[in-house]
Amino acid sequence: AELEEREIAGAYHELSFETTDGAALKVATTRPELLVACVALVAHPDDVRYQARFGQTVRSPIFDVDVPLLAHPLGDPDKGTGVVMVCTFGDLTDVIWWRELQLPTRSILGKDGRLLLEMPSWLTTPRSQQAYADLAGRNLSQVRTQLVSMLRDCGAMQDDPRPIQHAVKFFEKGDRPLEILATRQWYLRNGGRDASLRDLLLASGQTLDWHPPHMLRRYEHWVGGLNGDWLISRQRMFGVPIPFWYSLDAQGEADYSAPIIACEDSLPVDPSLDTPPGYRPEQRGQPNGFVGEQDIMDTWATSSLTPQIAGGWGDDDALFAKVYPMDLRPQGHDIIRTWLFSTLVRSHFEHACVPWRHVALSGWILDPDRKKMSKSKGNVVTPQALLDQYGSDGVRYWAASGRLGSDTAFEEQQMKIGRRLAVKLFNLSRLIQGFAKDDNGDIDQPLDQAMLKRLYGVVQGATSALEAYDYSVALSRIEGFFWWFCDDYVELVKRRAYRPEGHSARNAFAHALSVQQRLLAPFLPFVCEEVWQTWKCGSVHNASWPQGENVSPDASIEGLLMSVSAVLSAIRKAKSDARQSMKASVARVELVDRAAQLEMIKGIRQDLIEAGQIEALVFIEGTEQRVSVWLK
Repeated sequence: AELEEREIAGAYHELSFETTDGAALKVATTRPELLVACVALVAHPDDVRYQARFGQTVRSPIFDVDVPLLAHPLGDPDKGTGVVMVCTFGDLTDVIWWRELQLPTRSILGKDGRLLLEMPSWLTTPRSQQAYADLAGRNLSQVRTQLVSMLRDCGAMQDDPRPIQHAVKFFEKGDRPLEILATRQWYLRNGGRDASLRDLLLASGQTLDWHPPHMLRRYEHWVGGLNGDWLISRQRMFGVPIPFWYSLDAQGEADYSAPIIACEDSLPVDPSLDTPPGYRPEQRGQPNGFVGEQDIMDTWATSSLTPQIAGGWGDDDALFAKVYPMDLRPQGHDIIRTWLFSTLVRSHFEHACVPWRHVALSGWILDPDRKKMSKSKGNVVTPQALLDQYGSDGVRYWAASGRLGSDTAFEEQQMKIGRRLAVKLFNLSRLIQGFAKDDNGDIDQPLDQAMLKRLYGVVQGATSALEAYDYSVALSRIEGFFWWFCDDYVELVKRRAYRPEGHSARNAFAHALSVQQRLLAPFLPFVCEEVWQTWKCGSVHNASWPQGENVSPDASIEGLLMSVSAVLSAIRKAKSDARQSMKASVARVELVDRAAQLEMIKGIRQDLIEAGQIEALVFIEGTEQRVSVWLK
């Protein structure tokens, strides 16, 4: 279960414990109802007020139980009186003290949240037994009220409780503070109580390639902070059974110290249905018979084997040898401590290696106010209506726009952009596929070659980003080129492409479309598949990733695109400022640029004139590029 801390109102109750010399030792507690479960008192080792009494015993009020006063660094001299009760169990700090100081367990609380009816064995005086009998069967709130009254009556609590605000553990979907019960459970070693194993698991994490790299710190903080083993058993109805049985003695009591373990070749077994070796089915639940383990395995105890299960471990040795260790684990950053860590633990024990080489960690989806979505908060946005409105590609585009490892806020506007991109790709594909197929496959015009060179740079950049699992950067580069291609390049050359001598433009169109459909396929899979199959065989998702073929080695032609884009941008701005139609004619355009650049642009003069509706295009030699536009 996921836990969270919440600030709630509480109160310090100052109780008097009796020392061996008859003095009163004041103890401040927020949980007086757990007094009967007290196993020790703790103070900080440097607290001079109590150093002389460390190791001595004191007697609890009402219940007359002798408990030791011990030193521990988690004691807080500034909290309460500086002395705290250790009860089994009030909170997780009690668990730490209980384990590290090797204290006894005194369980008083049942699963129903009420004090057990059975008299505790450590209560030996008539007063303590009578007090417990008066409290047994009550819930903790009732116990607190009645016990505080008892403490006042006997003089062990003289001052009024002092109100405070303090942090208490809650189940993230619950509305009541959690209580800790001592129950029989199953565990796996995970380094929490084994320093050498912890160091091995830390080293295993450091051999992985983390994307983004800083997530390794979360793993190291979690593993380094473990103080207990991995609890793998759960008390639920459904799950993978734990394959153990227990023998029953003549009184029908189970011997939990010697479980009957299923043979490996008999797995899987269900101990609630199957019979262990050496017994008959009719002996189930009978004296001198057996009983099956009722607990099931935790989700992480089974999902921690997903790489092995997917790889055919135990079923297909050839496949497993080929795919294990796997290459990548994609998952959320919030389950590094559970799914990722548990998978590393299982792989360490089963195979003595890491289960994959790379870990790609995504973030949460946040609501528009940048808060984590959860059913309990009522801020969950379900996707069905969004899928209906913007299509799967639009929603996927929004998801791919989020940076790896970062939380992503829900933004419907991004889905609109994704849908617009998908529609634009569909229309662009129809336009380009409408040109007649050209037998001459050459791409020999400088502008077309310049476009392909820029496209090749995008292919290289997007490929590098994807290989680094930085898909949002890859999408940004691909999308940026796509819109430039549509807004500038297509407008520049489409008239030439319609002419008989426009084979270079037509071939460049076809090649660039093929490349862009493949580049966008991971992000807009459905529209890319649709448009691909209208002119290519097979699926775009089985097509080879583009490599940048048909590209001129001339590096200088990239500058041609920059000059052309500058002219078109200036024309659009002039028309927009004058509130004229983008189809309106332009009286005159002057382009000032270096001589070498102007010489290249002269080769595409006609493309520029037609795209910009320019009546007079004038080239002027200069040291700095400048574009001037006169409208009609």
